[in-house]
Amino acid sequence: MFNAITVCMQSTPRFFHKTRLTVIVILFILCIAQTLFAQNHASSGSQGEVWHFAVSGDSRNCGDIVMPAIAVGVQKDKVSFYWHLGDYRAIYTFDEDYLQANPATTIQDYQTNAWPDFITHQLKPFGDIPVFLAIGNHELITPNTRGSYIQQFADWLDEPVLRKQRLDDNPADHLLKTYYHWVDRGVDFITLDNASADMFDTNQMTWFSNVLKAAATDPAVHTVVLGMHAALPDSLSAGHSMNDSPQEQVSGRLVYAQLVQFRNTTKKNVYVLASHSHYVMNNLYATACRAPDEVLTGWLVGSAGAVRYRLPPEHSGATLAVTDVYGYLLAAVGPEGTITFEFKPVDEKDVPASVVTQFTQGRVHWCFAENKSTYMVAGPVCSQTASSSATH
Repeated sequence: MFNAITVCMQSTPRFFHKTRLTVIVILFILCIAQTLFAQNHASSGSQGEVWHFAVSGDSRNCGDIVMPAIAVGVQKDKVSFYWHLGDYRAIYTFDEDYLQANPATTIQDYQTNAWPDFITHQLKPFGDIPVFLAIGNHELITPNTRGSYIQQFADWLDEPVLRKQRLDDNPADHLLKTYYHWVDRGVDFITLDNASADMFDTNQMTWFSNVLKAAATDPAVHTVVLGMHAALPDSLSAGHSMNDSPQEQVSGRLVYAQLVQFRNTTKKNVYVLASHSHYVMNNLYATACRAPDEVLTGWLVGSAGAVRYRLPPEHSGATLAVTDVYGYLLAAVGPEGTITFEFKPVDEKDVPASVVTQFTQGRVHWCFAENKSTYMVAGPVCSQTASSSATH
């Protein structure tokens, strides 16, 4: 109020200071009323508004070309943040875009520079938009380790919002991890690490259980969104998911069961996002492995530049299943935490001119027209074990 009065006094023309007192008082009241109306209007306008975030994963192979186009798209969509679900660079061999720009490189030089290259060409185009990172299996290909990953991406793993959340949860927790969460406007965003066959390990499972318990009893939290690299077990994309190792099957099914119980007992919203398979698919967990009331809303969006796979032969549970596309998932969060998702493709014409100049028109066209694989992901093989694990 004091600031508003000051502004009004400063903005009153000097001429009126020489007029009668009543005129000055009237102008002053009108000025204050206008200021208060604007403040109240802005405050009420911020309540109940829909806001957006964006998600995709798997930006190896052609990510240096595709990710800048995604960045342009999410900037136009005015998202609050972008969530990358892992696999930034191939590591086991050269990414085609990297080799185009560095034709004389050696594999040793490439592996040394791959992550800095990812930061320069794929993260910097987002500008002021916060980027949250999940770890993928390619981030753990030799010579990389979780330790080297944390060192390289410490700035992203220790963003102020993540540091505050970590210390709010446990004031003694000063250790950066590859899994974390943060709460934004009533939505608890949880990033998990299933980048290797030994995940989820005991420590992560304990941490996740505690986060979910806190969300269940927090009246300010009305939605939980999980983001991870590989899909939880028994999805439409089971052939390239946490079904791939015994440990991941057990821990992944337990996480799924915890989420179902959380949703059913709290009546709060639950969404599960993943990548790893290089195509786009919704209704990811609508399979014969589980009853309809056990199906969680799930999306797979491995469309940020990686070589595109073939769809599973059976994916009738999905209403959207497409491959040979790039793009991102645009999420619209409603006032009560309900989220609607829309896949936003990016095309060759969306690649910024500076990127085309650096990587050549030929390489850009190759990425959009030829970056494909014949690998077909297998669908789920439902068993009594899978079904009972999902419910218990």
